Amino acid sequence: MVDLVVIGASWGGLRALRAVLAPLTPDFPAPILIVQHRSDEESALAELLARTCALTVREAEDKDRLQAGTVLLAPHGYHLLVEGDEAILSVDDPVRFSRPSIDVLLESAAEHGDRAVGVVLTGANADGAAGLAAIRRRGGIAIVQDPQSAERPQMPRAALAAVPDAQVRPLEQIGPELMRICAPSTARPGAA
Repeated sequence: MVDLVVIGASWGGLRALRAVLAPLTPDFPAPILIVQHRSDEESALAELLARTCALTVREAEDKDRLQAGTVLLAPHGYHLLVEGDEAILSVDDPVRFSRPSIDVLLESAAEHGDRAVGVVLTGANADGAAGLAAIRRRGGIAIVQDPQSAERPQMPRAALAAVPDAQVRPLEQIGPELMRICAPSTARPGAA
C-alpha cells in the first residue's frame, strides 16, 4: 500500500499544484510532501493552495510527523526530506542552485520503496529527474506531468529521460490517479 506522495514543481507550479490537489478528498490516505521552487516573497503558497484543496496544507516544520491527508510544503530556503515517518528540514548547500531541491526530497522518499509515489510537474530545469529515478529504482511509482500540458516542459522532459517507464498524465488526471493509486483496496499498479 502506498503511504507517501512526494511532488516537485517549479515554474508554473502554483496552477499545477492546485489542479493536482483539488480532486483529493479529506480522507486521502497518505501524507503529501511538496517542493515548489519559489522566492521568499511567495510565502503565501500554503494559503493559496488551501483555498482550493480539501486537505490540510501548511509549511513543514522540522520533525513534523507525517499524517495522512496533510500536505507539507518545503519552506523557502530549506531542503525538505523524509526520514521514517518524519519530515526533516535541512540548510545543507543548494543542489543545482536550488534549496529546497526536488531531488533531495524525492531521493529521501525513495527509502519508502514501493510505498512511495513521486510526481514531477512543470518547471524549467532538470530538478526532480534524479530523485524520481531513485524512487523508481526502489520500486516506487513515478508520475510525470505530460510535457505538452506543462507551462514549462523542461522538468517533465528531464524526468521522462531519467525514468522512461514513468506514467505520463495530463495535469487534470494526476489528482484522480493519486486517489486511485492510494486507495487502500487498490492492487499494486504497474509503472506504465
